[in-house]
Amino acid sequence: MRVFLWALVGIAIAAFAVLMFSRENEPQPKDQQITLASFGGPFNLVGADGQLFSSTKLNGKAYALFFGFTHCPDVCPTTLARLVKLRQQLGQGDRPFEIVFVSVDPERDKPADVGAYTALFNSPVIGLTGSPAQVEQVKKQFGIFSQKVAQPGGEYSVNHTSTVLLFDKTGHFSGTIATDETDEPALAKLKRISA
Repeated sequence: MRVFLWALVGIAIAAFAVLMFSRENEPQPKDQQITLASFGGPFNLVGADGQLFSSTKLNGKAYALFFGFTHCPDVCPTTLARLVKLRQQLGQGDRPFEIVFVSVDPERDKPADVGAYTALFNSPVIGLTGSPAQVEQVKKQFGIFSQKVAQPGGEYSVNHTSTVLLFDKTGHFSGTIATDETDEPALAKLKRISA
């Protein structure tokens, strides 16, 4: 009887492994597929001065791209402050790489709002916003998720991707910095894109 039960356990494990393997190899829907070839690309948004900001202004510069919103209570200010601190720790001049902040809340975050917000960090941070359609297009290009979350009193917050995207001086995607990543590997990545 014991041998029979162990055989059943073995069959169940094998069946589970086959099921998981086949699911991993299923093609994802086209709207969920992001390849490096289609990742990122040129974009146009609105700068804190209210003028068109073309991504061509980043040509030849390394940059860290972060999507957030100015009413964010914790992740956004913490992430931007950390990027400023890491940039200073690199010791490669004032701007070894650009910090680019893109609002995922264009309804509330107008150019002046983004400008006032990025000025709080006392270091150059490029703040960008745009029309809802412009922001949606850029989010799609960079695989960014965001979703409004209703709060009491008619207010709302925004859940969003909190990963920092890194691009080297040629404009190629070079990696990410996660919110829980320690400073040592993050600095190594920033040094690499700034070289």
